[in-house]
Amino acid sequence: MTEQLIARAEILLQQRKLDEAGKLLKDVLSKDPSNIRVLAMLAEIKIHQGQHDEAGSLINNAIGLSPDTPWLYYIKARVNTHKEAYDEAESNLQNAITLDPADADFFALWASINLARKKYERALELADEALQRDPENILALNIRSTALLKLDRKEESFRTIEGALAEDPHNAYTHANYGWSLLEKGENKKALEHFREALRINPHFEYARSGMAEALKARYWLYKLFLKYAFWIGNLTAKYQWAVIIGLYIAFRFLNALAENNETLRPYLTPLIIAFAIFAFSTWIITPVSNLFLRLNSFGRYLLDKNEIRSSNLVGISFLVFVMSTVVYLVTNDIRWIPPAFFGFAMMIPLSVLFSFVKNKKIMLAYTAGLALAGTGGIVTTFNTGAVYNLFATIFIIGFIAFQWLANYLRIRESNR
Repeated sequence: MTEQLIARAEILLQQRKLDEAGKLLKDVLSKDPSNIRVLAMLAEIKIHQGQHDEAGSLINNAIGLSPDTPWLYYIKARVNTHKEAYDEAESNLQNAITLDPADADFFALWASINLARKKYERALELADEALQRDPENILALNIRSTALLKLDRKEESFRTIEGALAEDPHNAYTHANYGWSLLEKGENKKALEHFREALRINPHFEYARSGMAEALKARYWLYKLFLKYAFWIGNLTAKYQWAVIIGLYIAFRFLNALAENNETLRPYLTPLIIAFAIFAFSTWIITPVSNLFLRLNSFGRYLLDKNEIRSSNLVGISFLVFVMSTVVYLVTNDIRWIPPAFFGFAMMIPLSVLFSFVKNKKIMLAYTAGLALAGTGGIVTTFNTGAVYNLFATIFIIGFIAFQWLANYLRIRESNR
């Protein structure tokens, strides 16, 4: 009877009926609390439901009952991966491989962790290890393809992903991964086809949904250029990302100083300085602004999640404040309208990334709220006293400058784990 219930639960799991499967398994567990197979299946359900702490507790219980079962360490590594505890995940995979060095899935997951950590050569080595054990392992083929792309071995990369599709043409992950690879290559139209197929297979696949949104936005040439830059800097490790950011800042300051001290060069340098400033500003706001355009698309608006919609709304409101205040200033020549114009313009940056952080969202929310309060205080003071420069305005400007460094620090830390 127990085996029949477990078999039924496995079928329900395959059908993604997680709640029904979980209820069956809990009934079995109440009668047989030492059944490691049931504990592992319940942990799988919790992983799919995003309840990673509960999944970890269940799998720890299973390992306590059967410490020599390699598959349990693999499941625990998956829990660690979802929690971005990559050191623990690698340790658990090493335990699994020590117990069973022939399982391709262990090496494939290990390869995916190294890919997430931007250790592309190591990811490729581990993916090849997995494929030596199972040439048809879909995860290993996908990781190998992505690692090759990041290492600028594009032809090998696309041969690998096409091989993965030949093995399993109805795999949503492979189609989505192929779409992202094509997007990075600049072929957004072809990428759309694969994202569409991935969503047909799995309509709730977030990886494919976000890819389709990026592919639709890449139809605009400006966003396509930004995407090339985003892929390029995103593939760099932390120290090189900082080198680019600091290098651009030093170059901007140097050109600005050179223009101020050299009347002959100023007419030539000024357009370059303006271009620098526009580029820096656009990298912050282009995503939510492009989301505003995407919402005008009959299909595109369904691809945005709640946070992306909120961010685009807030940036749009901030932009309106900037435009309206600027127009009023130009019409009335009243300098009191300069602070709200600057406030609307500047706040587009923190509002553009307000919801884009995972681990540090509370910090960003508090900092952005503080900036908004300081800016509002400066505007109120200006209209009451007529003084454009006041204590609140000074705090806002300092906070605004510091925000860009803080946001870059947090963003780089999150993308290099």
